[in-house]
Amino acid sequence: MRYTVEQHARLSRVSEVAASPCGTWLAVTVQRPDREGTKYVSDLWRVPTDGGAAVQLTRGDCKDQAPCFRHDGALAFLSNRAPNELKNDDDATERKQIWLLPSEGGEPRQLTDLPLGVVAFRCAKQAARMVLVAPVLAGVDQSQQRESIKRRKGGPSARRFRSQPVRHWDEWLHQNPDLPCNHLIACDADGGQCVDLTPGAHSEFSIDPGLDISADGARAVATQISLGKDRELDSALLLIELASGASRIVASAPSVLFEEPEFSPDGSQIAALRSLRSPAQALHPRIVLIDVHSGNLRQLAESWSAWGGAPHWSPTGRHLYFCADERGRAPIFCLNSSSGAIERVAATAAHGVYEHLSVLADGRLTGIHSTMLAAPECFVLAPQATASPVALAKLSGFEAAQDWAQCEDFDFPSTDGTPIQGFLIRPKVATQARLPLLLWIHGGPLGANHDGWHWRWNPLLLVAQGYAVALPNPRGSTGFGQDFIQGIWGNVWGDQCFKDLMAVTDALCVRGDIDPQRTMAMGGSFGGYMTNWIGTQTDRFKCLITHASIATMAQFTGTTDHPGWWYQEMGGENPYTDRERFDRYAPIRYVDQWRTPVLIIHGERDYRCPINEALNLFEALQYHGVPSELLVFPDENHWILKPRNVIAWYEAVSEFIARYLRD
Repeated sequence: MRYTVEQHARLSRVSEVAASPCGTWLAVTVQRPDREGTKYVSDLWRVPTDGGAAVQLTRGDCKDQAPCFRHDGALAFLSNRAPNELKNDDDATERKQIWLLPSEGGEPRQLTDLPLGVVAFRCAKQAARMVLVAPVLAGVDQSQQRESIKRRKGGPSARRFRSQPVRHWDEWLHQNPDLPCNHLIACDADGGQCVDLTPGAHSEFSIDPGLDISADGARAVATQISLGKDRELDSALLLIELASGASRIVASAPSVLFEEPEFSPDGSQIAALRSLRSPAQALHPRIVLIDVHSGNLRQLAESWSAWGGAPHWSPTGRHLYFCADERGRAPIFCLNSSSGAIERVAATAAHGVYEHLSVLADGRLTGIHSTMLAAPECFVLAPQATASPVALAKLSGFEAAQDWAQCEDFDFPSTDGTPIQGFLIRPKVATQARLPLLLWIHGGPLGANHDGWHWRWNPLLLVAQGYAVALPNPRGSTGFGQDFIQGIWGNVWGDQCFKDLMAVTDALCVRGDIDPQRTMAMGGSFGGYMTNWIGTQTDRFKCLITHASIATMAQFTGTTDHPGWWYQEMGGENPYTDRERFDRYAPIRYVDQWRTPVLIIHGERDYRCPINEALNLFEALQYHGVPSELLVFPDENHWILKPRNVIAWYEAVSEFIARYLRD
């Protein structure tokens, strides 16, 4: 089978789902390369829930995304498309506004024309109200904000800070009073009668604000960040009465993150995720309910150890549905909002990853499902023990790989006897008796290799070239209980996790279908760190590929975007009081032991794992005479996102592996 990176980059990417109020169709966001193949754009599609043919609703080289239905059935969405009316806005395509597709059909029309665009929004399900997040330039009249920003472009670019963090993923934050800050805005369903709900906001909504509005349009809730006592960001839940503008914090605590808030159908409760941040204990997201009137908080399923995702209410308010990691899968679970009892939605337990859940008016579930052999597509499911998910219109353009690739689970004991689960994906019909083995290490470190589709690290592209790809879930992986996660927490990265990976490699290399003389290892982010550590601890692999990695520990502390979080991950240790101990698992410290050829890949706009790490590692390896190459993407961040860069990334990886693993 020939599956190429060009084919992979051309596939359509099903990425978001919104359920219509009537429940008969879904609005689905589908990403695709633009006509020149330089960037991904997105369209909206109408997908009937009865299995009927899909219809494309929007088109063009713009980003139509974040679909959300109004109370009247009209479909609102964010877009950077050019205005369809004559407006004095030359830079309209540089920002997003809310657009509307009327329920009766027709062309999209622009609802909002906020000076600096819209970041996010939600529509009330039963009222003509919306709430949105939008940048605002404090102290400047709305009619002058756009022009004021244009004038400032030629002025000084200085940003002055008094506290961390100063960056986030791929953007600089700011504490300047003369730069825009995100505010919460209320308006009617047509984008009119805008009211700034947080006129004094500075940085409280600057990073990924969670947002919801009650069905009756009476209240809004948003996540609000502040600097915690550990110098990392806490997030609280801010409740706002939209009629009066009165606001109050209904959930907050030191070193706690509240995320993914959602009002109950009657508006009396808010479901959310709560995570406690501690140097001693790894994060563990828990579902909580907050009473809107009293502020009383109740944690559900306290003894449940799985790593759960965002909760979504059933139409009756009796249940909450969510996806959770479980042994390399992400099935759907049902949580009783009164008793806290949890049941797996049985038909989703067998395989694959379910995500982007939404609940239809009749109680059915919908969302996106994928496996390692099948690209993401929409599904609908009755939440009953005997029901099975029904696949809806195929939008990706990918023909499932079951005919030419196979995926199997494995469980191998580690050095301490703990079973390490993972997946081995390989050609169904091998052209050679023993296959070269690629060990792919996931990032996080709190994360997992799933039986789900991955756009950035897709093993099928290597399987199609005749390789076997192992995707293990070593210590720190989610979906195996909190004790298993705890095995990576603190400054122990190079300890048991490394032993787990070597135990998996040992077990795979005694199989009759694996060539133990032709193996390599690769990973990104934490997986890149672990690949670097492997390079300093063993020469068993023929080559290594490390992407967006960490090579130093102490130096990394001051350059990563969230130093406060890094101290937490290191168990409260820091490089200032005991540098020797802090660097005990720093790959750079043992670089003189590195012998294996390596390809180092990094995006220059990556502020989580800054390019300093790649440059430090490359120079150290060059100095010590280790065969090493550096591949830099100046216009990319932690991920490689542009279609042509994606192709270049996979081509470089494939060429490097083939050079060292060919017969």
